Amino acid sequence: MPPSPSALAFIPFVSVENMMRLVHHFGIETVLRELTDAIEADFRRWPLFEKTPRLASHSEQGVIELMPTSDGEVYSFKYVNGHPSNTAKGFQTVAAFGLLARVDTGYPLMLTEMTLLTALRTAATSAMAARHLAPRDAKVMAMIGNGAQAEFQALAMKAVVGIEEVRLFDIDGQAIRKTAANLRDSGLRIVACETAEEAIEGAQIITTCTADKAYATILTDNMVGAGVHLNAIGGDCPGKTELHKDILSRARTFVEFEPQTRIEGEIQQMAADYPVTEFWRVLQGEAPGRSDVRQITLFDSVGFAVEDFAALRYVHAKLQGTSFFQDIDMLADPDDPRDLFGMLQRAAPEAALVQAAG
Repeated sequence: MPPSPSALAFIPFVSVENMMRLVHHFGIETVLRELTDAIEADFRRWPLFEKTPRLASHSEQGVIELMPTSDGEVYSFKYVNGHPSNTAKGFQTVAAFGLLARVDTGYPLMLTEMTLLTALRTAATSAMAARHLAPRDAKVMAMIGNGAQAEFQALAMKAVVGIEEVRLFDIDGQAIRKTAANLRDSGLRIVACETAEEAIEGAQIITTCTADKAYATILTDNMVGAGVHLNAIGGDCPGKTELHKDILSRARTFVEFEPQTRIEGEIQQMAADYPVTEFWRVLQGEAPGRSDVRQITLFDSVGFAVEDFAALRYVHAKLQGTSFFQDIDMLADPDDPRDLFGMLQRAAPEAALVQAAG
């Protein structure tokens, strides 16, 4: 029997503080491994989901987006921004929150911060793709762009793929030092590099994650040798890329949801008939992944709502039996569902007392 409406008037809210407590309680590498598996499980049932390119409001400063989806039983959305200039102001480049809800009643199940959770799910999605597309026994990863995502990406590749060495490069030396310091006790060998060319030397996986909202060439064609896996996650809006188009001409490219990636990903540089494979087809056995040791594979990841859906459901399940949330009074719940105004009127005496006390 479903819970009564009154039992659903309060819903769990996961604050930033509680999200951090949850991650430390279970362990960040455990969370990344489990989250990778949760995302892959939902990718394997991809046809069940409602899918649409995210709703984006673009400005010169950045973008604000809504990312909704549903599997027919549960609905989710994420609100997220991307403002590269925020760092110079002391703000996060990305801030986000998300909601999980029941389809049958429309009632929310959970509200949570998603700035940390987005970093975790983005890293887990990268690791999911890499364990199917990267060269077997890949041990070295180059991390080009050492901002807020860098440590999460490195730890996910360690936990899921088995990476042992991470080679760091950023045009901002302070970002390299920050990332190296944060990963000092991770069990990874950390190599700080002075150029992107130095960073990719010997790497089987190359992750690009830069912030500038502009067409850019972080990697040129001559920098990328045969047999590597490219994990391009920085190009995530129209007018923003990181790879020279000649690299794409040599690579086999995998995407999340093609209609969205055509607008926002590296493939926005390419002709409309440039061939790509939606990654879920690899998991379903409908399309091959890496088919040759010398093949260049590219995961052109822009982030998609199904990944947020999986992350939200993962956190909701992890809350059971913990104190890593607080109940919030979010739903108007009159005794008679038709008498919303009566509920408002009955609250008048209490409101008057509060006003008098204030």
